[in-house]
Amino acid sequence: MATMGKYCKAYSIKKLRQFGQWTENAENTRKEKKEVDGNQVEVNRTLTENDFLYLQENYVVTDGIFKDENIIFDNVTPEWKEFCHKKLAFEIPVYEPVQLQTSVN
Repeated sequence: MATMGKYCKAYSIKKLRQFGQWTENAENTRKEKKEVDGNQVEVNRTLTENDFLYLQENYVVTDGIFKDENIIFDNVTPEWKEFCHKKLAFEIPVYEPVQLQTSVN
């Protein structure tokens, strides 16, 4: 079963490809249905300059919102993390706990 992380952010593939050590595992792209010779078949989609991928909280890039499926890039290095912070402005938000007020009758 797919695992949803606590945070991810979509980025255009153009921005991600600016990283000097960027590589793509195209075999892991999401499947698309196409008609081939009158039959419906599933094929891996081809990434284009107009596509968006998801940078997960663990710095892995996926083709979808789940952090353990369709992994496109997982070479998480200090250089990659620096690129994410400095060039992509990627920051994981810190959520403060919500205090509920109770009314006294």
